[in-house]
Amino acid sequence: MNNVIDFINTRRDRYLDELKALLAIPSISALPEHKGDVLRCAEWCANEMRRIGLENVRLFETPGHPVVYGDWLGAPGAPTILFYGHYDVQPVDPVDLWESPPFEATVRDGELYARGAADDKGQVFMHFKAIEAHMKQNGRLPVNMKLILEGEEEVGSANLDAFVRDHQSELAADVVVISDTGMFERGVPSITYGLRGLVYAQIDLRGTKSDLHSGSFGGAVANPAYVLAQILTQMKDRGGRIKIPGFYDDVRALREEEREAWKRLPFNEKKYKKDLGAPKLVGETGYSTLERTWARPTFEVNGLLSGFTGEGSKTVIPAVAMAKVSMRLVPDQDPDTIAKLFEEYVKKVAPRSVELKVTRMHGGKPWMTDFDNPYVQAAGRAIRTGFGQEPLFIREGGSIPVVATFQEILGLPSVLFGIGLPDENAHAPNEHLDLSNFYNGVLASAVLYQEIAGVTK
Repeated sequence: MNNVIDFINTRRDRYLDELKALLAIPSISALPEHKGDVLRCAEWCANEMRRIGLENVRLFETPGHPVVYGDWLGAPGAPTILFYGHYDVQPVDPVDLWESPPFEATVRDGELYARGAADDKGQVFMHFKAIEAHMKQNGRLPVNMKLILEGEEEVGSANLDAFVRDHQSELAADVVVISDTGMFERGVPSITYGLRGLVYAQIDLRGTKSDLHSGSFGGAVANPAYVLAQILTQMKDRGGRIKIPGFYDDVRALREEEREAWKRLPFNEKKYKKDLGAPKLVGETGYSTLERTWARPTFEVNGLLSGFTGEGSKTVIPAVAMAKVSMRLVPDQDPDTIAKLFEEYVKKVAPRSVELKVTRMHGGKPWMTDFDNPYVQAAGRAIRTGFGQEPLFIREGGSIPVVATFQEILGLPSVLFGIGLPDENAHAPNEHLDLSNFYNGVLASAVLYQEIAGVTK
């Protein structure tokens, strides 16, 4: 491994320039006007995969954006890693809050600022460089590898389950490695062993065929904005508990040993609150902040739209109101079951004075693994080598639906091997990536392949 590590350590400047080129492509999957950019990014990734020595590289068409595939299968008898990542990125709005252009990667104080730097191009690219180092120095990898990169993760991965189901034989492996997660905090490398699931929905209300004068018609018709507010306030009680009947029926309780382990983590609630700029931390009564964000389900309002929102005043009763809402789920909640319970409850509490429409947008299942499985332990050793310290084992409040897909369809365990930081503004203006974590992540990824090669199948 020494020759591989030396190769990586002497090419940091080149890595940075190459990563900047990838980050310059505005592969925003949510915006139709960027469809060509998403395809261009897929082709860039495919060309890079060929350049570093991967074989059978090709783009698989889907009803949406393509999946990029490549492999190297020259290690007979060794384990096979299936690596998953995504090359699409979030929109950049509000663009005026960016301190530098979002697609002109800029280094400031050891941080690389650009959309996609942390989520997920930077983390995908560190594996490209780890693979390249092995191939250039040894002419081979210590394991077999298959890579799939999707272009729709930021819009719900609508076509990925079908792709995995239709290509099960091609994707057969021993373990999935995913680098789309984060570290517990700066200077604290981590391995994630649990993710929350997701249900995302939209509520639409209509009261009248058009907006009305609030003087002439106020008191005669329902105001959809007010009715929507009433509906939303009935979703949780004052203790933060969700009121949807049956919502908690399948929630897996936290184990006491987990609660005790989390109490020992280097987590400072006062600093957490200050960093967020929040006057006070709130949530479900009876649980700590980490417990609420990692292991308890939630209901959140993600967006509201109704009536007049411009400058000045306009006295109208809006004809329509809309809310986008999401529910984070924990093991063993099922997204379809929760979505159905939510829809039934909204229909029950909505008055007949408005027309109601509930649209299920997308979702994903929660996931958790045993952190003493041999692949996770191999990842722990790799991080120890790459970062010079033992990793923490943590859960993550976010969702990566494909992890459950790999488990259910392919029967594969997953290792979540991420280097992002909680304060790196993924999905927000000024997204950035700590470059020391990136370089250490390249080293750790290269060591990971060696460590997994030693796992007995």
